[in-house]
Amino acid sequence: MTPATHPAAAQPHILLVEDDEVIREATRMALERYGFPVTTAADGLEGLEAFHAVRPDLLLLDVMLPLLDGVGLCRRIREESQLPILMMSARTDPVDVVSGLEAGADDYVVKPFESAVLVARIRTVLRRIPVAPTPPSEAPPTTPSSPPAPPSPTVRSFDGLRVDTDSMEVRVDGRLVPLTPTELRLLLEFTAAPGIVLERSTLLERVWDYEWGADTRVVDVHVQRLRAKIGSGRIETVRGFGYKLRRPA
Repeated sequence: MTPATHPAAAQPHILLVEDDEVIREATRMALERYGFPVTTAADGLEGLEAFHAVRPDLLLLDVMLPLLDGVGLCRRIREESQLPILMMSARTDPVDVVSGLEAGADDYVVKPFESAVLVARIRTVLRRIPVAPTPPSEAPPTTPSSPPAPPSPTVRSFDGLRVDTDSMEVRVDGRLVPLTPTELRLLLEFTAAPGIVLERSTLLERVWDYEWGADTRVVDVHVQRLRAKIGSGRIETVRGFGYKLRRPA
């Protein structure tokens, strides 16, 4: 494990796990030129150790790794963290792509890539991380004559599903459900337009910032993961078009 010291400590810290030394060092130097502090690891087990040691803000990992592959590492980290995960692969086989996304990755990039493209994808994923609002300094006192407070417009409720857009908390039947930043952004799109069909291309643009034709499997796998967490019947597939949040009967 090679930790990087960088003066821009306020920048998001990236953990890069790549077994090819040339690619690892070239990627590290490129990211540092853009101001990101970087810690590197050469295999999956070293990457897991580095994750626990440095607690990075984003994980960038190769699919094919020795000792513990990228898919296995992604699954291990998802058991305890919802940090953004971006996978790299020289292989575009659908099985590899879907396996990485199903393991919990937010997105993937295909090697070789331009450093500017990689940084743009990293920044896009990081923008999905919700920022907690600043609490008010002090709430006004409530008197017996005060009218009851109206329901908060920031809470979206749908038959046991409750999404608080202030605290960015999601509950199903009162149970707090942890979502990755990408899953949360996807759910916010659905709950903002209940009953409205959202095309895959629309979701790619709004959630992933893809303004061009991209791999719609990213959307399909994330919808599958979201269904597993909030209930499979809440998001309906509209064949040939996309998905919609089912309105309560």
